[in-house]
Amino acid sequence: MKKLPFNVRFELEGWTLFWAFLSAEGEAGSELAALRSEVAEAARDRYPTAAEITAFPPVGAMRRLFKAAGCDPTRYRPASEALLRRLVKGADLPSIHPLVDVNNCLSAQLAVPCCVMAEGSFGRTLSFRVGRPGESYVSLRGPFKLDSKPVLFDEDGPLDAPITGNEKVMVRPETERAWLVAYLPSSEVTPDHAWQTLEALASRSGVAAERYPAATP
Repeated sequence: MKKLPFNVRFELEGWTLFWAFLSAEGEAGSELAALRSEVAEAARDRYPTAAEITAFPPVGAMRRLFKAAGCDPTRYRPASEALLRRLVKGADLPSIHPLVDVNNCLSAQLAVPCCVMAEGSFGRTLSFRVGRPGESYVSLRGPFKLDSKPVLFDEDGPLDAPITGNEKVMVRPETERAWLVAYLPSSEVTPDHAWQTLEALASRSGVAAERYPAATP
């Protein structure tokens, strides 16, 4: 396993950041569409109602980590919980980009927030900490204030919060390679399980996945 090409400093306990490098290898076509459909159906089978989502141990652990950071997980839901709630209501996993689609499938299967950040869109010195007053970024759904939320930063500013993504690092149509980070509650989800799940998804998606060491406090 290769060494991470960047350092990660933690100010938050209880989290593991799982890292993998993704490369789009070619057209996935109908197989990726079938994979998205299977993952959505599996989520609906596992969680017949929204109440069963919050009872799932990784979801409960993520909520506790949000609270420990000072963030209300009911007002600002972890991205994975918000995704699962949409699926349980009957929504499908959309076709966006093979790298993003694999990321979303992984998030739904592990029930943890995951993000893909385009290669070259961030620096080499990262920190995972609580956002401070005045810190914000332009998220995929508009301006987003980061105070009292768990946030991943590089030396130039915020990169991602496990709530909504940052336009700065987003995968675009021309993107062929990206870093995937999965925010794992250390008490419930292991890096090995995350990798096994990702490997199985990638094998059906036209995406190559390479594992890197997880970062822990």
